[in-house]
Amino acid sequence: MAAGAGALALPTFFPGYTHAQSAEPIRLGFQLHRTGIGASYGRWYERTATAALNVLNEAGGINGRPVEILFEDDGTDPARGAEVFGKLATQSNCDLVFGALFSHVVIGTAPRAAEMKVPYLVCSEGHHVASGMLNRWTLQPGITDVKSQVQGMAPFVTQNLGKKVTMIFPDFAFGHDHRDYFTAACAAQGGEVIAQIAIPPTETSFTRYFPQIPAETEVIYHVMVGPAVLTFVKELGEFYGSGARPQLFGFIDSLEAVDIASPGLEFLEGSHFWEAHPRYKQADASEHEVFYRNAVGVDDNGASVTDPADVATYAHMFSVWETLFVIKAGMEAAGYQGPADRQKLVEAIEAMTAFAESREHPQGDKTFNGKTHQAFGHQNISQVQGGKLIRVHRTSLEDGYYPDEVDYTTQSF
Repeated sequence: MAAGAGALALPTFFPGYTHAQSAEPIRLGFQLHRTGIGASYGRWYERTATAALNVLNEAGGINGRPVEILFEDDGTDPARGAEVFGKLATQSNCDLVFGALFSHVVIGTAPRAAEMKVPYLVCSEGHHVASGMLNRWTLQPGITDVKSQVQGMAPFVTQNLGKKVTMIFPDFAFGHDHRDYFTAACAAQGGEVIAQIAIPPTETSFTRYFPQIPAETEVIYHVMVGPAVLTFVKELGEFYGSGARPQLFGFIDSLEAVDIASPGLEFLEGSHFWEAHPRYKQADASEHEVFYRNAVGVDDNGASVTDPADVATYAHMFSVWETLFVIKAGMEAAGYQGPADRQKLVEAIEAMTAFAESREHPQGDKTFNGKTHQAFGHQNISQVQGGKLIRVHRTSLEDGYYPDEVDYTTQSF
């Protein structure tokens, strides 16, 4: 795909680009989870990036120049992620790197970005950017972080599902963010997390963990990731059988790339999920959402238009599309011409304050905090109804705001 995109982006095919100061393509590196536990996300991140690239180049590229995306597999591994970043920035001569989702890869790579002074725009959800853990070269403008997500949704959980919550989460940085920030948000709403069950992200069977769920649990909050997510949800259903069970509130991570109507998931009927971007086309879908869905090749049920069994990671992959268009806006605001303007690009993005709902931002309007390098958007709570996810609640932007924990703009480059 990268080679194909690069070939299409050559100036020969875009005579309109000759007015740019340079006809040389802008090269963007993409740190791709093609293999490893993030592979299901990586497959759709690559498709989304390629679709967005086509739209961008058809509209004239960036600053009158065609754009290429060079994809490199990081194996969803922190050490490999840092190596890939270096390769993209040096051997491939990329102007910046973007695309990573899994938080341990982001945390392992960010120091390399600061060392090389190359912008790193992540499509993750961890609180590591906004917490101040990382550096001025690392930004997250295309998707909200876990702290904002859970703060926005905790009121719905405690008011509608129950106040005594058991959490089941992956035992690495992303899961720890859920553990820490939902526990605090739940307490602020008068609820209580009575048990926290951490599971290794490479686990393949989960039945032995379920007896740890306290009998008095009213809500099970689950946010598993990795290739065994379908097994996790099926085994949870088998554990409770047809008898009484707590209410279920899941982050869609537990079922990303999995058909809700899969055999063995019938017990999920009536349960609730967080979605940043609703997988099933909703009745009030905007024209921008329809354009995006068609461009990426996703049907009304959230699967590939060419294969209904190939379910998209729809709640996350929009971040790739939106981040690419933030890059475009930032480069144009900075008058970006090449690597010498990388600092100007970071400063231009830091000066942004809001993104309007549009073709460039189909998930919805957002605010951006240049001090913390973090975007804030709407969150959706969907309910399984008739084997489909139907949105029943949408948070406001303000629901997810929290006090700044860092001001990257005061840090040196």
